[in-house]
Amino acid sequence: MLTLFGSVAVLIMFLSCWMESRSKWFVLVFARGPAAIFLYNALAQAYPVTVVEVLWALVALQRLLRKASSGSTWLIRAPEPHLFPRLF
Repeated sequence: MLTLFGSVAVLIMFLSCWMESRSKWFVLVFARGPAAIFLYNALAQAYPVTVVEVLWALVALQRLLRKASSGSTWLIRAPEPHLFPRLF
């Protein structure tokens, strides 16, 4: 069960980082991803990785605050075409 929790946390972090250009709210979701991975690593007693995940969460929150203070709107915008390559 712990491995499933860690896998879902990493997947959320990856997807929110990938989708960040669509909306600034994905930066907030990305900040929660490292927080969930922090919890997973603390439960698994992987303390060096835990410290790195705290740093990732702080970086994401700083980016969110910087984007919020830039005066831009918080509306969802269309993604850049080059960010989503054609898979099939």
